[in-house]
Amino acid sequence: MSELVLDNVTKVFDDGGEDIVAVDEVSVDIADGEFLVLVGPSGCGKSTTLRMIAGLETVSRGEIRLDGQVINGRPPRERDIAMVFQSYALYPHMTVRQNMSFGLEESTEKSDDEIESLVTETGEMLGISPLLDRKPGELSGGQQQRVALGRAIVRDPKVFLMDEPLSNLDAKLRSQMRTELQRLQEDLDVTTVYVTHDQTEAMTMGDRIAILNDGVLQQVATPLEAYHQPANLFVAGFIGEPSMNFFETELQGDRLVAENFDYPLSQETREAVGDSTHVTLGVRPEDIELLDSGSASGDHDFETVVDVVEPMGNENNVYLSFESGGDADFVATITGMRSMEGGQPAVARFPESAIHLFDTDSGHALKNRSLDELEETEPRL
Repeated sequence: MSELVLDNVTKVFDDGGEDIVAVDEVSVDIADGEFLVLVGPSGCGKSTTLRMIAGLETVSRGEIRLDGQVINGRPPRERDIAMVFQSYALYPHMTVRQNMSFGLEESTEKSDDEIESLVTETGEMLGISPLLDRKPGELSGGQQQRVALGRAIVRDPKVFLMDEPLSNLDAKLRSQMRTELQRLQEDLDVTTVYVTHDQTEAMTMGDRIAILNDGVLQQVATPLEAYHQPANLFVAGFIGEPSMNFFETELQGDRLVAENFDYPLSQETREAVGDSTHVTLGVRPEDIELLDSGSASGDHDFETVVDVVEPMGNENNVYLSFESGGDADFVATITGMRSMEGGQPAVARFPESAIHLFDTDSGHALKNRSLDELEETEPRL
């Protein structure tokens, strides 16, 4: 059992007499064997949070508990936590075997034979057995990453911490290593906290993701929940590529009035808006339906003009404007087999079942799409 709990964890740095709050009362319960991804833009506090868990930064306020025991004051070597760094942090003068053995030799009472057995077994698991007698300078980036992982694995820790471990790899190798890391974590069943700024890594790897912004925890959810049911405007805009489209509107009766369109609301949606008067309407690019010009047939259909088409192979990102010759107001994603060109008129449909509504002033979500309804529209395997 290796449950990790962050209870109102706060980190304050003193910048010449001025307090800088890097992490502000972050609370997360991470279950035994769970893979949690901390994600957010640069400077949001995710690496600082990881370093506090590791014991490399002190906690200003709050508690970090591992299996019910407060570990705030314990030095890193006594926390039974292993960390994989972005820079790999391998000793250049040591062989792979020595790099993987070093931590065990310094922090355990294991015999040389036991250590050698663990290193050999881990090398086989990671596919680096032929590299054990080489030095880091003779290895590729992907091989060095496997060695860094191996050095953590041999310690058999209660918790793995990973600080953007794939950021130095090229796109193809990064994709391959994502899959390998997922498989490895499932096999080892070790509680893991993984830090990244890459939302693709967060969405594809995490059992749950914790989204941070300016040191404040915005939402903890499964990837599907964060994508379809964001807690606020920040999460909605951060998760997803291309980002969710946003339109600032004013509620007038049962209609949302934007600069370029009016959007009538059903009674159920109107009730969800409540007392908010300034409402941001959000719709994801793939939820926008593009129809031929002149085929508008409902209150949620709007005449637009194609500005730019961005071919992506399997899909096209179509940037559209409400006015001919104007800058793009929003983007829609369509199949790559459908051809559209700049200057072409089109009707954009924003289905009410797919829209998101947020209070513009507070940013809080008022209405998200229903996951139950979404599952009903998906084909069954």
